[in-house]
Amino acid sequence: MLSLTLIAVLLACGVVAGFLAGLLGVGGGLVIVPVVVGVLDAAGLGGSHVQHLAVGTSLAVMVFTSFASVRAHHKKGAVNWAIVRGMAPAMMVGTFVGSLLAGWIPSNALRWFFVIYAYVIGAQMFFGAAPTASRDMPGIAGQSAAGGVIGMVSSWVGIGGGSMSVPFMGWCNVRMHTAIATSAALGWPIAVSGALGYLAAGWQTPGLPWGAFGFIYLPAMLALMLMTVLCAPLGARAAHALPVAKLKKGFALLMAVMASEMLLGLLRQG
Repeated sequence: MLSLTLIAVLLACGVVAGFLAGLLGVGGGLVIVPVVVGVLDAAGLGGSHVQHLAVGTSLAVMVFTSFASVRAHHKKGAVNWAIVRGMAPAMMVGTFVGSLLAGWIPSNALRWFFVIYAYVIGAQMFFGAAPTASRDMPGIAGQSAAGGVIGMVSSWVGIGGGSMSVPFMGWCNVRMHTAIATSAALGWPIAVSGALGYLAAGWQTPGLPWGAFGFIYLPAMLALMLMTVLCAPLGARAAHALPVAKLKKGFALLMAVMASEMLLGLLRQG
């Protein structure tokens, strides 16, 4: 069971993750996964499947976070639903397949993948490295290909895909606020298919802690969901008023710190 201190850590994480998910179209899972790993390690739960539980829990939380965030963006008319229709089906397939494959990937390998991904995305955000807007959105085939890749990578990191889909849409001349809002909408099908995949992948796995539903740890999911659902709409509204570019630099530094903490844990293990 989780102590009151660890539950408080999860609630605080939910505030940050929810606000960032709504504000930047990214950040929910990139904050949630390392915190859940730390909480499970501190509680002595999860054993050799800590990373699987953290990623599966993150995706399950984002089922609710993304829905709350996209509602707020939709009310402002910022979501491009044509792009959602073009990318979401392949995203769902890629995420579900990736989630099932994750059941065969060792926990530490998933941790290394998360650390590398977090450093790359953090650097991209801090330095503002993004492909120059030089083309329009591709047709259905191109959107499906991009969606499938984004979905599969998202399933191994535990994110809604915004750190990839926002730059992709920016490259295709989609306005930044529209890209952020549309990314929030795309995060929902990723989260649903990913959560179902991790539930199935861990369904008969022995040695999981009490409260685990497949590779989803329900106590952590409920604590995080409570705060992310409350805070995601606040972030979505703030996205239309705050200097997003400057805030991304701060988030990038946060990502570097969290990735470094996870990296140190990996190095201590081995």
